[in-house]
Amino acid sequence: MKQLPAPFISRIHEQLGDEAEAFLNTYDEEPERGLRINDLKISPTDEQSSALIRQFGLTPVPWCKSGFYYDPSTRPGKHPFHAAGLYYIQEPSAMSAVELLDPQPGELILDLAAAPGGKTTQIAGKMKGEGLLIANEIHPGRAKILSGNVERCGITNAIVTNAAPGELLSRFPAAFDRVLLDAPCSGEGMFRKEPEAINEWSPEQVLHCAVRQAEILQQAAHMVKPGGILAYSTCTFAPAENEA
Repeated sequence: MKQLPAPFISRIHEQLGDEAEAFLNTYDEEPERGLRINDLKISPTDEQSSALIRQFGLTPVPWCKSGFYYDPSTRPGKHPFHAAGLYYIQEPSAMSAVELLDPQPGELILDLAAAPGGKTTQIAGKMKGEGLLIANEIHPGRAKILSGNVERCGITNAIVTNAAPGELLSRFPAAFDRVLLDAPCSGEGMFRKEPEAINEWSPEQVLHCAVRQAEILQQAAHMVKPGGILAYSTCTFAPAENEA
């Protein structure tokens, strides 16, 4: 907690009032670790999944039926099952955005800022190989990582694109049944997991991110069909980047 920036602590007190100390104390705890069973290769309820549950000490994530907390000492990311794409290592809280999006088989769906691929692979699992998923990432190097995870997880109905949101909008106006924008943000939700995120944070960065997010969000909205769904998410707590 002592490592957190003073302006961040002050704002959290303004946001949470009497609950601020309890929230800030969580930064002295170990981060939660999670993985999500790849529905395209195994079912969360079959015998293979039962074996994984026993091997990695898995316990269910309440808001995602294919998501589980794991015992960090088991290191599932180092196991051949991970390389085989049987599961995806993913922050449990990050699983909530796709649950809100609620993708359906047969739809045309866009994951606008998709790398490294956690939410893309989760969307694909819910689509069950039916419909088309466009997974976009503006940075070429991260787009390659995204492509690798799409391939590892056995997704056959996805196209990975490497384009700016405005370029996609020019080609896909009002086109998608559902759009997920997991927006680039100031990363306050990563402080406990990645201490270097603390050093990169500043109030100025929060405002810079908010301006960029507002622009991307407008472009994302114009790519949704009438009556479609747009889900917006960040891994930060700043009201400027969320409620505002």
